[in-house]
Amino acid sequence: MKGSKWILTALLVASPLAVQASCESVKADISQKIINNGVPESGFSLDIVPNDQAEQAGGQVVGHCESDTQKIVYKRNGNDSENNVPASAGTSQDSPAQ
Repeated sequence: MKGSKWILTALLVASPLAVQASCESVKADISQKIINNGVPESGFSLDIVPNDQAEQAGGQVVGHCESDTQKIVYKRNGNDSENNVPASAGTSQDSPAQ
């Protein structure tokens, strides 16, 4: 019985870390898709923001994580003011309607 209490405690402590890791892994996956579509790594940034701040982030939402409480926002860097993201980046749920 004592062993199961320790396991439960360890899971409760590790849960927030696992949620953050999943958000970072989604961000990494999206970043890799964008790079694979020919955008240099220095040509964009991805930011994880709370849902209520996604509109003010100044970019395009390309993903979500943490049970849809966080959004991943794409911003293009450099002189190019265009904020278009490759269609195959992000998830199908987040892609623009065509």
